[in-house]
Amino acid sequence: MAPAPSLLGAKLRGLRRREGLSQAQLAQQLEVSPSYLNLIEHNKRPLTAPLLIKLAQLYRVDLNTFAPDQDAALSSDLAEVLGDPLFEELDLTTGELRDLVQQCPSAARALKTLYGAYQGSRSSAEALAAKLSDGQDLAGVDRSRLPTEEVNDFIQTHRNHFPSLEAAAEALWERAKLDSTGLFQDLVRHLAREHRVKVQILTVRESGGVLRRFQPERMLLELSERLPHHSRVFQLVHQIALLELPDVLNGLAADPTLSCDESRALARVALANYFAGAVMMPYAPFREAARKERHDVELLGRRFQASFEQVCHRLTTLRRPGQEGIAFHFLRIDIAGNISKRFSASGIRFARFSGACPRWNVHASFLTPGTIRTQVSEMPDGTIYFCIARTIHQERGGPHAAHAVQAVGLGCLAEHAKELIYADGVNVANHAAAVPIGVSCRICERPDCDQRAFPPLHQPLKIHENLRRGSFYAEG
Repeated sequence: MAPAPSLLGAKLRGLRRREGLSQAQLAQQLEVSPSYLNLIEHNKRPLTAPLLIKLAQLYRVDLNTFAPDQDAALSSDLAEVLGDPLFEELDLTTGELRDLVQQCPSAARALKTLYGAYQGSRSSAEALAAKLSDGQDLAGVDRSRLPTEEVNDFIQTHRNHFPSLEAAAEALWERAKLDSTGLFQDLVRHLAREHRVKVQILTVRESGGVLRRFQPERMLLELSERLPHHSRVFQLVHQIALLELPDVLNGLAADPTLSCDESRALARVALANYFAGAVMMPYAPFREAARKERHDVELLGRRFQASFEQVCHRLTTLRRPGQEGIAFHFLRIDIAGNISKRFSASGIRFARFSGACPRWNVHASFLTPGTIRTQVSEMPDGTIYFCIARTIHQERGGPHAAHAVQAVGLGCLAEHAKELIYADGVNVANHAAAVPIGVSCRICERPDCDQRAFPPLHQPLKIHENLRRGSFYAEG
């Protein structure tokens, strides 16, 4: 779908101002008249595809910034920001929020960044108060920057697809003459032959709780025996990425959205992990298998010797132009509802600053560990999604340690559900049976939800002493 003209005029004006150009100067470079450029900036003429291409050539503009989903994501994030009780008395409307994103996108992003810093500072203050009361050292309490959020945004901006890493993975298969039946041994031989690195599997006592440790002075890569086979392969490839692709990783991590050393370091780890997944599940064979097996995650895991989570994550990366897979969304949460991974190509929005909607099936998956749960759900805007969710276990701490239990969710627009084996027998077309969900309680438009934890801040709170509905915050 083409972006609405009202979005593009403001974006073009913002680009021109960032470059320090007058309308006459930019018009000359675009080979149009200043008056025509003025009409485009005021949304009275369309910004055509040839002009967009010329802008990209002149200023290295990422055309994704002119895509409508970028504005939808920003609008969703701002709706959550303005759902904070801090803004309760402002009574901002959805229309005003949309106008801010369309007409002043830089100001909208600045507001989101400022709120993120506020949230970090508030967390720092709480940590400081706790440390003062406990008499602990105060070092390291500054959390005004959120590297994890910056890396999540970085991955989302790139649509979780990195062509240079895909090409490097395919090159490794050819150069190392890898074979899927003996991938671990082939990778060990490659490390020894190309880098003189020896791989050693350590006992639990020897590893001391470390899962992977590279000692460059000894040219030794140590892996813990606690790692299952697929994790050993993953860690081998991760180390190969660090050894062979430092320029590629550093180049990608130099993205201006990553504002601090911590964010760039975390991004390099995420990119090395991406490379590991691309080697374990090569793009073309994996995409073809996913299509033929109708995205049977467990079967794909056995075929490519990968974990349930690794397969789900890989399915979200299939965005090669002309060879795309289904546009999935993916998230990973713990039992407290904290989202540690998230990505959305399906258009669904995740809570960034507050608790997520409890009606998502990924939360209910903790009730049936190891079982894949399906859900047809409807967002407040009427969009229907089909989602699956399952718990995963990280058994790496020994027999006496509490095993970490998390859950992963994978979903897509309902129109693609027929391509998933999990939709067999599910009446996806029956929208009346879809579970109504939202992003988070404070910005959800469903006041009568019986699982609502907070009142919606875009509606006045009305308390009726003599009337009780399923939700305490339901309207009378």
